[in-house]
Amino acid sequence: MNTIVFSPEQIAALSAPLDRAKVKQREQGRTKVSYLEGWQAIAEANRIFGFDGWQRETVALRCVNQSERTIGRDNRPGWGVTYTARVRISISTAGQPALIREGSGAGHGIDVDLGQAHESALKEAETDAMKRALMTFGNPFGLALYDKQQREVTSSAGESSTPPPTSASNGTRLIHRRPSLAAPTPTNDPSLTPLDPATTRQILAILRGLPRPVLEGFTKAFRKRFQVPEEATSIADRILQKQHHDWIESYLVQHQQVVAT
Repeated sequence: MNTIVFSPEQIAALSAPLDRAKVKQREQGRTKVSYLEGWQAIAEANRIFGFDGWQRETVALRCVNQSERTIGRDNRPGWGVTYTARVRISISTAGQPALIREGSGAGHGIDVDLGQAHESALKEAETDAMKRALMTFGNPFGLALYDKQQREVTSSAGESSTPPPTSASNGTRLIHRRPSLAAPTPTNDPSLTPLDPATTRQILAILRGLPRPVLEGFTKAFRKRFQVPEEATSIADRILQKQHHDWIESYLVQHQQVVAT
């Protein structure tokens, strides 16, 4: 059996209650479900284990459903796709064998474009499996949310009154904050749901902490994916909707090993 000795600081971090400010909620049936976002789990793993102290590997990925369906109130023809995944997390310390945990998850993609539906489903499945594997390490990864009373989730006094810095700490202007564009009009398409300001600030804070080469690669990929005009000097004011949030989360999950190097 593989064992690993965590430092006192790591043990304290893994044993600490979960900060409610990091918990999100979504509608599921007639109830609300609490969860951690994928990028938040990665940020916690980097903080506790170190950027080079853990690895993520997808050991199984399978498409279990692909079927035609209608989308929205206007019943547009589209696709529904479901994937299942199994992800392995390895925690390593010099001179010690790696500690391995695995988790299984599922992802669903709905889109008028079959390729986009597959992309959404497989990325969501990998993210879900990764979070379930990390959850076994303790409260910072969402273990506290499995307690219905959430006794190990600390109360939050609200959003931080100090916004993230307006300039990137790594010297780049690629995501320099500019006044936001007008909020998008709500539609029947869930991917166009506007992001709340707190979520947008969290995303920008995570992006500003990326190493410059990774940030440049991310910015280029974001511009291509969402067709940001070349004359636009910033992408910060383009991160407005759920589709942007989901794509960023998937990008960070897929490039976790690049960020760690």
